[in-house]
Amino acid sequence: MFRRYPGLAVRSAGTSRNAKKSVSYDLLRWADVICVMEQKHKTRLLAEYRRLIEQKPLHVLDIPDDYAFMAPELVTILEKIVPRILDINGCSR
Repeated sequence: MFRRYPGLAVRSAGTSRNAKKSVSYDLLRWADVICVMEQKHKTRLLAEYRRLIEQKPLHVLDIPDDYAFMAPELVTILEKIVPRILDINGCSR
């Protein structure tokens, strides 16, 4: 949902091995900033990729990972939280 925001290059992946697109070494190496929904996601990333990501900003959004992909309620929450974390002025659609 933030892909259209000017100046941002955004990619998405899951920490579960069952995710449609799973987090990878290359994806994390590419990222300048990492956002995860729950603390358990951060824990998983640190367990597997600590040396790669320990110098990168990693934000836990504290959003339960219970929402369907692009659920309207989730989109609303992300639109409130992510721009503040990334210090951007909201998302243009």
